[in-house]
Amino acid sequence: VSTQSTWALRKLKERAMTTAAEIQHLQEHGLYSGADEHDACGVGFVAHIKGEKSHAIVLQGLKILENLDHRGAVGADKLMGDGAGILIQLPDLLYREEMAKQGVTLPPPGEYGVGMIFLPKENASRIACEQEIERAVREEGQVVLGWRDVPVDLDMPMSPTVRAKEPVIRQIFIGRGPDILVTDALERK
Repeated sequence: VSTQSTWALRKLKERAMTTAAEIQHLQEHGLYSGADEHDACGVGFVAHIKGEKSHAIVLQGLKILENLDHRGAVGADKLMGDGAGILIQLPDLLYREEMAKQGVTLPPPGEYGVGMIFLPKENASRIACEQEIERAVREEGQVVLGWRDVPVDLDMPMSPTVRAKEPVIRQIFIGRGPDILVTDALERK
């Protein structure tokens, strides 16, 4: 065993806590540990510790995004964004309302998924892409429930270079096929 391995093993043993001691430490000090601090390029994280959904969390996430000067990709054109955004749980109620307008009734939460698809502007190419995506979904034994056009703010200041290349953004709603028995299996598909 190398000297470095022996040193690392000794350090791990020194820092190890029993389960009871670990619980006690977390109750007294919380989850934060200064030892875990290190640089990250434009990362923020907001969550409710018990997993409760709240629009306030979304607003806090957007505030973090607004305050990040450097998110990993910076160009000379100030109106050219880097594609940064926030990741949230599926907004089931919103999707139910939106898809109901098209006559689509979504299955219960956890029994459907949503794919964010960036498509070409040219109509024939876009249709061909959508058909290929639908074919792949069916080939995987899942059910295509429908599509939704993602609303975009056309008044948002944007570089002409970006505007010319901006894709059509649509969401595909995919229902659980008969061979999928648990939610985790659907998410892996």
